[in-house]
Amino acid sequence: MGKSLAELELLNCVKVLGKGETLLYPTDTIWGIGCDATNESAVSKVYRIKERPEDKSFILLVSSEEMLADYVEAVPPTAYDLIRATDDMPLTIIYSKGKNLPSNVVAKDGSVAIRVTNHPFCKELINRFGKPIVSTSANLSGQPFPLKLADISEMVVERVDHVAIVEENPLTELRPSRIIKLEADGMFRVVRE
Repeated sequence: MGKSLAELELLNCVKVLGKGETLLYPTDTIWGIGCDATNESAVSKVYRIKERPEDKSFILLVSSEEMLADYVEAVPPTAYDLIRATDDMPLTIIYSKGKNLPSNVVAKDGSVAIRVTNHPFCKELINRFGKPIVSTSANLSGQPFPLKLADISEMVVERVDHVAIVEENPLTELRPSRIIKLEADGMFRVVRE
């Protein structure tokens, strides 16, 4: 028996990421533009697609807490508590220092914004790829973010290397994730509700 369409698309997306190409895909929040977050050249492509200044860093997606620890200098216990307490709601956490990542994916101060995704497609894609992927809204910088594939500007669709052919999230209340910044004293503040 042959592989399912969903399985074939996952394999295809892993190949796209592995070649340093860009991907349009649904996430646990909104449609995103992604690439291998460890590939500086691929990350630069995403900046060009979005027409976004390179001093504004991106959110990264990882598939597990274990993978998170490979890309953050120190994950404080507070972070694990927050991730586990909000596993039903997308939560991006800004950590003070990233590691094993190119300079164009971290902020000027060395911090990095990462979300442990629970979206089935994203989680499986990242598991198979074995590295984090960039997750930024699939729009030109400053434009409204797209809730579904049909909302994405034709210009963006034409600029990416591949559009993932997957079932869209049936939720109608999609929105960007909540963002929390961890402070040095172990406390945190909400950056985006």
